[in-house]
Amino acid sequence: MRVVSTFAGLLLAGSVSAQQAADAVAPEGTGAGVFEGMSERVTAALAAKAEGRPVVAQNWMVAAANPHAVEVGADVLARGGTAADALVAVQAMLGLVEPQSSGLGGGAFLVWYDAASGEVTTLDGRETAPLAATPQLFQDGAGEPLKFFDAVVGGLSVGTPGTPALMAEAHDRWGNQDWGALLAPAADLAEAGFAVSPRLAELVAGDVERLSTAPDTAAYFLPDGEPIKAGAVLLNPAYAETLRAFAAEGAAVFYGGEIGKQIVAAVQAAEQPGVLSEVDLAIYRVKERGAVCAEYRGHEVCGMGPPSSGAVAVGQILGLLEGFDLSAGPQDAEVLRLIGDASRLAFADRGRYLADHDFVPVPVTGLLGPGYLSKRAELLKGDDALPEVAPGAPEFDHALNWADDEAIELPSTSHVSIVDAMGNVASMTTTIENGFGSRVMAAGFLLNNELTDFSFRSHADGVPIANRVEPGKRPRSSMAPTIVLKDGAPVLALGSPGGSRIIGYVAGAIMAHLDWGMDVQQAVAAPHAVNRFGTFDLEEGSALEAIARPLQDIGFETNLRALTSGLHMIEISDDLRGGADPRREGIALGE
Repeated sequence: MRVVSTFAGLLLAGSVSAQQAADAVAPEGTGAGVFEGMSERVTAALAAKAEGRPVVAQNWMVAAANPHAVEVGADVLARGGTAADALVAVQAMLGLVEPQSSGLGGGAFLVWYDAASGEVTTLDGRETAPLAATPQLFQDGAGEPLKFFDAVVGGLSVGTPGTPALMAEAHDRWGNQDWGALLAPAADLAEAGFAVSPRLAELVAGDVERLSTAPDTAAYFLPDGEPIKAGAVLLNPAYAETLRAFAAEGAAVFYGGEIGKQIVAAVQAAEQPGVLSEVDLAIYRVKERGAVCAEYRGHEVCGMGPPSSGAVAVGQILGLLEGFDLSAGPQDAEVLRLIGDASRLAFADRGRYLADHDFVPVPVTGLLGPGYLSKRAELLKGDDALPEVAPGAPEFDHALNWADDEAIELPSTSHVSIVDAMGNVASMTTTIENGFGSRVMAAGFLLNNELTDFSFRSHADGVPIANRVEPGKRPRSSMAPTIVLKDGAPVLALGSPGGSRIIGYVAGAIMAHLDWGMDVQQAVAAPHAVNRFGTFDLEEGSALEAIARPLQDIGFETNLRALTSGLHMIEISDDLRGGADPRREGIALGE
C-alpha cells in the first residue's frame, strides 16, 4: 500500500441499526428507459448494452447514467475537450434528467489521472456540516436518535453543497473549453423540456408522500397532485436560469451570490428548518487529497480516501484476498465465502475507524498495511463463515479509541467514467444521498440530505464515535470512484452508486475483470453477492440464487433481493472499451 500526493423505501418503525435500516429499504427503481428520437450513436450504445457487448472506441469514451448526459459529454470530447470539461457538461445534464441521484445541491468525489504528469490525485467536493450543527443534531429531547426519515425530510439534513465548486475547480485545473458552452446544453434542454424516463417516473410514484412535503418540490414532481408520467415532457426554467447564472458568474453565485441565498432560504423555510447559513457557503472549499492506492494482482487500485471509506474498504477487501485462489469463479460457494468474510472484516474496520480525516486521525496506512492485512487474512483460512467479526487493531501513530458507528447510508447516487483523447482519466461519483435528497428544492434543483450520513449518536457507552456530527465536518461516505493502474498507466476507470453496497459492487467488478477475465460489460452486468454485516445479499433472479443453500450450509444467512448498482466502467488498453450497468438507464459512448 502507498498513499500518494437512493431511493429508499419505508424503514421499520423505531430506532434501528445501520445494518437493519439498509436491509429494510428498497433499492432505486430500474425503469428500462426508452430514449426515442436520440442520435444513432445512442441507439447503437443502447443496443450494445442490451446484447451484453462493450462499446469499443479508439480516441475517447464516456459512460454515465443517462443517455442525455452521456451524449453531451461525447460532444465535448469530440470537439477536443478534456475529461474535466466533459464531466462538467455531464453533471449539469444529470442534475436535470436524473435529479433524484445527484446535482448542484449535492457533493461529489473525483479521482483524476493526469496524462501529462502521470499523477493521480483526488478532489473532495463532499458536503460539510453547517457551523451551527452539533453532535445532537439528529437526536430527540431525550438524546435518542431520530427515526431515519424524520431526520431526512426537510432542511435539517442539508449540508453545504460541494458539487458546483468541484465542477468549477476541475475545469479551472484541467479544462480547455469555454465554461458557458459546457453548461448551455443542459440549460437549453431545461427550457425546451425533456421526456421523463421510466426510471424517474417510477421513483417519483414511489415517493409521493415525501415529495409532497415541500411546495416547490411537489409542484415540479407532482403537477396537479399526480406524479409525473414516463414520456411526459418536463420543463425546468428555474434550473435553466441557475445554469445561465452559473455560466456567467462561476461558482461564486452559489458561494456568496444569489443562488446561495436561495439555498439558505429554502433550508431555513422548510417544514423541518435546517441550520445552513450563507456563511457556510462562503467558507466552503474543495479539498485536494492524495489518492489512496492498494496493490492487487500486480495492479494499483487508487481511489478516494477519508472522508470516503471507499478506497480503504475496497483496498482492504482486495488485500485480504490477494493470497487466495479465486479462479473457481464468482458462482463458487468457497470463493463467495472468502469474498463475503473479507468484506465483513473491512466493514468492521470501516465502522470503527473511518471518518473525516480533518477531524479524526484515520489510520489509513495501518488499515492497508501488508502486515496488518496478512494477519487479518489468517481469519479467512477456515472452512465455514466466520461466526462473528470485530474491528482489528491497525497500527496508529498514537493511542486512540473509537466506538462503532451507526450511520445509515442508503442507495442513490450516480457515477461517471471518462477518458479523453489526451489520455486523461476522470472517475467521479456524485450524489445528493437518499433518492430525492432532503426533498427540498431551490433554484430548480434538489438539496442533499447528506448530513444523515453522520452517526445519529455521538457516543456509545461513553466512547466517542469517529463519524459523529461536528461543525464543518464532512460525513463519511462509501462512494468509491476508482482508477486502476498497471505499471503506472491507467487500465480501468469505474465506480457505482448504491449506498454502502458501493464498496462491494466496485470490488466485485475489479475481481470480475482481473480474476475472472470478464470484459467490462460482462463485469458490470455480473450478478451481485454482497456481504457487509453477516447476511449475504444475493441478486434475485440471477444464477446466484442457486448458491443460497451452499452458503447457508457453511453458516451464512442469505437474502435474495434486487441489487441495483449503477456501474460504469472503461477499460484502457490498445483501444477503449466501455460498459454500462444494465440495471439502470446509462450507456457508454466513444469514438
